[in-house]
Amino acid sequence: MPAPSELVAGLRIGTPAELADAETRSYLADGRAVGWYGAPGVVIDAELSDQEVPAALAARYGTGDFWGRWTRTECAAKRAGVPIALQLRSTGLDAPGEARTIELDGVTVSVL
Repeated sequence: MPAPSELVAGLRIGTPAELADAETRSYLADGRAVGWYGAPGVVIDAELSDQEVPAALAARYGTGDFWGRWTRTECAAKRAGVPIALQLRSTGLDAPGEARTIELDGVTVSVL
């Protein structure tokens, strides 16, 4: 797991074309992407921090730290190689793991 300083240093936000050389990427609803430029083998997930939580998900999981919990759960699903729907059935939004979450320029990003 990257140290906090490595976490910030390893992430970039830009267009998918600008981040084509990233180790891995996560795509945002506004068309941008978040790229990881640190050690290989890391999984990331990112979401726009101010986007509205879908009503069905809010009803089921609540809205407190929703995007942080969502991105950590997405990371766990990616690491396990399973669809997010299966991960949600297994753990809800409380996926185990040591994912770290930060907010970077209005984007919630988790790294595992």
